[in-house]
Amino acid sequence: MAGNSQRRNRRTSNKKGAQVGSGGQRRRGLEGKGPTPPASARKGHVKNRVANAKARQQSGQRRPVARRGGKGASEMVVGRNSVFEALRDGVPASTLYVQQFIENDERVREAIHLATARGNLHIMEAPRPELDRMTGGLNHQGLVLQVPPYEYAHPEDLAAAAFDDGEDPLIVALDGVTDPRNLGAVVRSVSAFGGHGVVVPERRAAGMTAGAWKTSAGTAARTPVAQATNLTRALESYQKAGLTVVGLAADGEHDISQLDALEGPVVIVIGSEGKGLSRLVGETCDFLVRIPMPGGAESLNAGVAAGVVLYEAAKRRA
Repeated sequence: MAGNSQRRNRRTSNKKGAQVGSGGQRRRGLEGKGPTPPASARKGHVKNRVANAKARQQSGQRRPVARRGGKGASEMVVGRNSVFEALRDGVPASTLYVQQFIENDERVREAIHLATARGNLHIMEAPRPELDRMTGGLNHQGLVLQVPPYEYAHPEDLAAAAFDDGEDPLIVALDGVTDPRNLGAVVRSVSAFGGHGVVVPERRAAGMTAGAWKTSAGTAARTPVAQATNLTRALESYQKAGLTVVGLAADGEHDISQLDALEGPVVIVIGSEGKGLSRLVGETCDFLVRIPMPGGAESLNAGVAAGVVLYEAAKRRA
C-alpha cells in the first residue's frame, strides 16, 4: 500500500551515504599508476609507430605499417606471363592458384618453382570454374596470383623516421597521379636518391598495385608509401613540422637548380602530366619551381620529373 513504511527493506530517507563494503576500491583509487611511459612505448603515438616500423624492418618484415583507416583491397594477377613476371619481380603475394589438370608448359613450371622457392606462399589447386569465378571470367590461362592489400604508412611517420635517424626528410608527394607505373617509378627514384618515402592521396590516385610493385623493381620493399586522406592537410602538417613544401609547375617562378630549400627538410609535390598541381595544393606550396627543358617539351611524366628533382636534391645534400 502506498505510504506504508512498515514494509521490509523499504527506503524511508532520500539521504545517500556510503555503501557497506567498498571492496578496496577507494584504496586502489589512491594508489599511483607509476611513471608515464616514454613516447615510443605509448600506443598510437607517432614515435611508437616509428619504433614499430624499425623493428619490423630489422626483422625482415615489409614496411610500411599502420595506416589510419585500414588497408586497401586485395588484387588478383591473372595469366601465365603476368603471374610469372610478378613472382620474378618480387611482388608480395599470399596464394598461387593453379588450375587442375593444367597443361604443364615452361611458364607454369617456372611460376610454380618461383612460388615454391619463397617458402611462405601457398600453392592451391582449383578447378577451372572456381578460377573463372574468382577472376570474373578473365582469361587467366590456369594461373592466378593473389596479392594481399598493401599496408600504407601514415604521412607523419615518414618525416618522424627521418628526424629520428638524424636526417632531414626528403619526401615526394603525388597529386592526381593515377598511373600505378608512374607511382612505381617514383618509388624507385626516391629509393635511389636517398629519399624517405612517397605520399599519395587516398582518392583519385594510383595505389600500390602489383603493377606499381613491378615498376619499382623491388625498391617498394624498403621505401614506405603513405596515404593521406587529404593531401592539402598533410602538406600543412609537414609545414608545421618544419618541412618546406616545393611544388613542380611549368610556370614556376624558380628554377629547380637554384632552389636552396632542397638542402633541408623538404616535400616535393608532383602533379599529373596533363593537369599539373590542383589549385589548393598549389596554393599550399611554399615555392613553385620549374624544370628547365631547352628541348621544348611541355612536360615530363611524374616518374621522370621525380628523378630529375631528387638527383638535384641528392647532389646538394652530398
